[in-house]
Amino acid sequence: MINRNILTLEEFRKQELRFLPKATGELSNLLRDIALAAKRVNVEVNKAGLVDIFGATGKINVLGESVQKLDEFANSQFINVLRRGISCAGLVSEEIKDFLPFNEDLSNQSKYVVVIDPLDGSTNIDVNISIGTIFGIYKRISQPGNPCELIDFLQEGNKMIAAGYIIYGSSTMLVYATKRGVNGFTLDPSIGEFTLSHPDIRCPENGNIYSVNYGNSFIFSEHVKKQIEWLQQKPYSLRYTGSLVADLHRNMLKGGIYLYPGEKLRLVYECNPFAFILSIAGGLATDGNENILNIKPDSLHQRMPFFAGSKNMMHDDF
Repeated sequence: MINRNILTLEEFRKQELRFLPKATGELSNLLRDIALAAKRVNVEVNKAGLVDIFGATGKINVLGESVQKLDEFANSQFINVLRRGISCAGLVSEEIKDFLPFNEDLSNQSKYVVVIDPLDGSTNIDVNISIGTIFGIYKRISQPGNPCELIDFLQEGNKMIAAGYIIYGSSTMLVYATKRGVNGFTLDPSIGEFTLSHPDIRCPENGNIYSVNYGNSFIFSEHVKKQIEWLQQKPYSLRYTGSLVADLHRNMLKGGIYLYPGEKLRLVYECNPFAFILSIAGGLATDGNENILNIKPDSLHQRMPFFAGSKNMMHDDF
């Protein structure tokens, strides 16, 4: 039985437009394009054990990391769909060294650019652990009508118009945030649509989960080590998968804190989108000293320490 009262992503966005009389619908179209690419990636994720899409390509990306076959597939899908969708002027991807302008007449007219990690947690592909996509949307600084420029992507996270992620797990979910709120949509395979399943997501102010990779503890500062020792003395549970999307999704829904000391995560397309989502949901993200959203990027692939989660746990500890 199909529940006709559940809104699809498309219906939800159209409903929101009624409250935004000056909206052009361009952002809705862009979110629809991202959802389309996500569906295509989801199909390949679900049959990864049946086709030759496991393992590495033999290539190394701009960050010095081995490129998985599914990394490459996801990257090409998001690029192709966004290029054809004409609601995006260009993008920055983890898999590409420089920004990519969609230098075509209609794309140049778009007022938005996208930053994206096409497939986060790709080292978990071969062992069937949840992986995901992370994205952020900015209103461009450069003049529409011309190709987008580097300055469009090097904006503080607090300038984002929207951000979100897709988690490919036991079910596939798309969660996105605008300043109106955070909403989650689960892919219904019977109709091939993302449907509203988690309206108005709020991150609990307190939690009992902490997520950290103890394998890197030898590089942690003494301050971070002391904070982890403090967490260990609490009635908290350690939960860590090595997939940023999976860990932050769980902690945002249930309440918890995520710790990634050292300059490891990418500010532009990992830290900033999640910091934006958490800020709208009532959580917080910092680099250990400063709110992530207030940091102006120096480069497209700049790395940062990242601490994020429930507000009270963040205020108490970091």
